[in-house]
Amino acid sequence: MTGDKLLQIEGLTKAYPGVVANDGVGFSVAPGEVHALLGENGAGKSTLVKMIYGLVKPDAGTMHLMGKPYTPAEPRAARASGVAMVFQHFSLFEALNVAENVALGMENPPPMGDLAKRIREISNAYGLPLDPERLVGDLSAGERQRVEIIRCLLQDPKLLIMDEPTSVLTPQEVEILFHTLRKLSSEGTAILYISHKLEEIRSLCDGATILRGGKVVATCTPREKTARELAEMMVGGEFKATDRTQRTLGHTIFEVKDLDLAPMSQFGPALKKVTLSLRAGEVLGVGGVAGNGQEELLATLSGERVSAPGTVLLHGQDISDLGPNDRRRLGLQGAPEERLGHAAVPAMSLTDNALLTGTVRRPLTNRGFLDMKAARLFAEEIIKNFDVRTPGPHVAARALSGGNLQKFVIGREVLQYPEVLIVNQPTWGVDAAAAASIRQALLDLASKGAAVIVISQDLDELMEIADRFCALNEGRLSAPRDTEGLTLDEIGLMLGGAHGMQEAAL
Repeated sequence: MTGDKLLQIEGLTKAYPGVVANDGVGFSVAPGEVHALLGENGAGKSTLVKMIYGLVKPDAGTMHLMGKPYTPAEPRAARASGVAMVFQHFSLFEALNVAENVALGMENPPPMGDLAKRIREISNAYGLPLDPERLVGDLSAGERQRVEIIRCLLQDPKLLIMDEPTSVLTPQEVEILFHTLRKLSSEGTAILYISHKLEEIRSLCDGATILRGGKVVATCTPREKTARELAEMMVGGEFKATDRTQRTLGHTIFEVKDLDLAPMSQFGPALKKVTLSLRAGEVLGVGGVAGNGQEELLATLSGERVSAPGTVLLHGQDISDLGPNDRRRLGLQGAPEERLGHAAVPAMSLTDNALLTGTVRRPLTNRGFLDMKAARLFAEEIIKNFDVRTPGPHVAARALSGGNLQKFVIGREVLQYPEVLIVNQPTWGVDAAAAASIRQALLDLASKGAAVIVISQDLDELMEIADRFCALNEGRLSAPRDTEGLTLDEIGLMLGGAHGMQEAAL
């Protein structure tokens, strides 16, 4: 790492109606430095990197790149200046192959044969081997991320921005990614790294800028701090860790038996002989790399998709052919991974979104009519209990940061006190303090006798709150194992399809 400043930001400000997203932000990144941006949800990280990448125009402040004024009007201008970005959500076409997807992100792509050769060269050189002829729809989540990274590396970037890059990777894939990033760093490429996984920040990053309320509140060298200290710098106070009180498990209340189901899409996996059982007070963790059947599993268990008779049972009752509302009446609820468009309607207020699932188990109707006062009070209860940062329940769902909307969605389901709750990626994109709060809410629900299934790609999360763990791979569920004593290496192998994938009912 050199002492020169590759990127210098001073007084960067961006305001939206009712909120100042960035307020006089300033920091610098040196060539070859891996620099972390840390902060709670809504702290201003996303707006900041969007300004650096040319997606958002700042209201005030200056940026300099390699000593020259830098004012990208659009991402194309940012890329031409040597700035590349790998987004949290992949922007790939599943029906096209790797080379075709890479070509779509280039201003003047070379002939496909030459491009395929270049993809092989670059991907092998950086330890991210890719076959340019493979369809993206057939790739794992980790391989899809490689496509995004290689597309950036073909631009020979001076600054690479990475937003939550490990959220869909196995532990082994994380190590491969870190090896690649360290190689890029050693060659002089600066990396701006956003992640809520603080141990990753400590392992990888040379420096960090901490944002709170749109302002820079601290800078530090992450490896000189503990993860707890970093979290406390982010929240501006003491960080409350999860309290996993010992629970007494009751009788089996939820069962899935030999569940087979066709794929939901052309490239999605089929569910194959999925079998599990869940006891009252138990938290079952289901791990798996994205695209291995998580959405299919939640949709089937929550009632969005019906299955063959006798495959899904609640208290011994066959509910396989019941829809979501009928299952809610019986005490089974689910919260999907996709916040906007699935768990919440973007244009609707938080009050209206509370009504979406709350009318079955909460008194939100009166003589057949919606009780909007009761719905508003329910939304206010969610906002208060789950610390949702918003001006009020009248605000549209799309106006919330991703993490705050996630807190609202999880809170909406938890505060209906289900007997069985199934959640997919409950803390995805959520800061450390908010994630701990959500996990605690799930544990508290279990301590009251509810059975909870947590589907997550965050293995640390599953090890923290789950009593048993099983892995989902290509639509098959492994036999569950007690989390106590289970190592990350063993889990990584299970996620890859090894170690006792179940062949019969347990």
